[in-house]
Amino acid sequence: MSYRGRFAPTPSGPLHFGSLVAALASWLEARSRQGQWFVRIDDLDPPREVPGAADTILAQLDTFQLHWDGPVRYQSQRGDAYQDAVETLLTSGHAFYCAMTRQQLAALDHQHPGAAVAVPAAAGTAVRVTVPDQQLCFDDGIQGRTCANLQREGGAFVIRRRDGLFGYQLACALDDADDGITDVLRGADLLDSTLRQRWLLACLQRPAPRYAHLPVVTDGRALKLSKSRGSDSVSERPPGQLMQAALQCMGLTVSDELHGAPPARLLQWALEHYPQHRWPTGTEQPLPALLQS
Repeated sequence: MSYRGRFAPTPSGPLHFGSLVAALASWLEARSRQGQWFVRIDDLDPPREVPGAADTILAQLDTFQLHWDGPVRYQSQRGDAYQDAVETLLTSGHAFYCAMTRQQLAALDHQHPGAAVAVPAAAGTAVRVTVPDQQLCFDDGIQGRTCANLQREGGAFVIRRRDGLFGYQLACALDDADDGITDVLRGADLLDSTLRQRWLLACLQRPAPRYAHLPVVTDGRALKLSKSRGSDSVSERPPGQLMQAALQCMGLTVSDELHGAPPARLLQWALEHYPQHRWPTGTEQPLPALLQS
């Protein structure tokens, strides 16, 4: 199958610099492989959404010349597919109904006991997926061999919440499978999610994409840039300066004559040099000096 990548922002606000790095990296990886690049809006959690943010994000991607293939996918339109997957997991014995509250789970140090606390289906119950008490591993394209025991790191996790909303892990994994995504390139803050998403796909007997996780850009105080921390929108600085800094975060140093060049010219340069670049190591990296003033 030809390369199919994607960028999947949450519409909880406009893009910040960290999300621009993730978008640019996944776009470059797809285009350098003559593959396709898709955009999905993860509008799965209405209480967290900011009105108009999805359109703002798409406009920002267009400003940076990060054009996508095909129509934009919206998770809010995928409820039937998610429900079918939940029912499949319940029928196969991989999932169960759970009435535990957050307070009860906190009393157990957030370590879910698993199907031992399963209850009959009823209003106000969540659905959780069982996980094995064993080491699960995968080879990350940037971070290398990554392993975890999901049973010892929280245990059974939610795929449908008590309020009826579907869990991020289920929606993300199923969307990637249904869209035929072959490669996921995203931030290392989602590294812990990958084993859960791979486990879900295994339970559903669906193939998993290849994964690579970029070092997360921090503000210099080891705090991840994020909308929840009030990080500046990428609309507040010149696009060329931001793209140059984003390329630097990927291990690509733009030549002096291109300083201040428009995004289209920087993308052209980046595609020519991308095959020779080396990813930064580790799971975090500081905000480039270019943006610290």
